[in-house]
Amino acid sequence: MKRIFLVEDDREIAKNLTLLLQAEGYGVSHASGQAEAVSVLESVQFDLALVDISLPDGNGFAVCTQIRQTQKIPVIFLTASGDEASVVTGLNMGADDYITKPFRPRELIARIQAAFRKAGAVPSVYAFGGLCVDTRTGLVKKHGKEIFLSALEYRLLLVFVGNPGNVITRDCLLSELWDAAGEYVNDNTLTVYIKRLREKIEDNPSAPAIIRTVRGIGYRLGGNDD
Repeated sequence: MKRIFLVEDDREIAKNLTLLLQAEGYGVSHASGQAEAVSVLESVQFDLALVDISLPDGNGFAVCTQIRQTQKIPVIFLTASGDEASVVTGLNMGADDYITKPFRPRELIARIQAAFRKAGAVPSVYAFGGLCVDTRTGLVKKHGKEIFLSALEYRLLLVFVGNPGNVITRDCLLSELWDAAGEYVNDNTLTVYIKRLREKIEDNPSAPAIIRTVRGIGYRLGGNDD
């Protein structure tokens, strides 16, 4: 399990982000200020840090400096202002990315996954059941032959290959498609997208081996039908 260090002084935001990250399978440690964050970094190793720039007893830049001195991990700054000078300062200090509040949960997860890929912590090529997905180039191949997916089909497939072994609820998939399409996607259209994707990637769409149904809940990559 990858561990994320969240440095955020707003306890409500920290609580919601912790729940979001835990739901995505990450371990989370939280610090509410600069001094607490520096203390934690002395004894705990993390895989990525989310750091608020504005802290009650200092700032996120000092925390970033401490991280850079002690740990080789991606750092994403959280900023409420979108202030250009703050963003430039953070990036010049070696931050990997920044995201401006308020932000959509799926956008944050996408930024985190991108930071892990950049750091080499997340593979860019996934292979399963004769299917090969290269997220760097966007190519999808089945038994060595390229197959072509729509933007929504590709986004849907990425959710599955990025969560191997996890059961993904229909609500989660609907949220993913909404963010990708910017349009209304309901439960019925989700069923249609799943069917279309299966027709392209499965050897036998009527008995799917890649995207398996978990009855009453959602779907998962591989495994047995429930």
